[in-house]
Amino acid sequence: MQAYSPDLRERIVRAVDRGDSTYQQIAERFGVSAVWIKKLLQRRRETGSIAVLPHGGGRKSKYSGRTLERLEQALQEQPDATLEELRNRTRKDASLMAVFRALKRLGSRRKKSRFVPPSKTGPMSSKGARPGLKRAGGSRRVASSSTMKAELKPI
Repeated sequence: MQAYSPDLRERIVRAVDRGDSTYQQIAERFGVSAVWIKKLLQRRRETGSIAVLPHGGGRKSKYSGRTLERLEQALQEQPDATLEELRNRTRKDASLMAVFRALKRLGSRRKKSRFVPPSKTGPMSSKGARPGLKRAGGSRRVASSSTMKAELKPI
């Protein structure tokens, strides 16, 4: 959520200082809440400023400094490692999402290499099958346009 602009803050404070309207009327006129106006005025009384407060900073990253370097080294040694494997190799008690965010900061893309050998199990679908080739079951369902009932027709 964005902070209200300094210009809006000043206009609201001027309106309150004039005393021609209630907090609720001023809040409706400027599109803010009356509670926010009360907090703004309280801050002005306590600190003398109506400026935007700095961001609190949020949670610290689990991967920074040496730990981030270890993660990068583990990634270079085994580029196709899973997030869990990378977390285990860095010996850090962190979530998989923390590992993912650290890799993103490193500029790493977690895509499989295009040059991996093909699977030895072969295709798992009939995508490459020839047309007219009989499948197991020997028949297929086709909907009739006049009655919309399914009937069995041989291939």
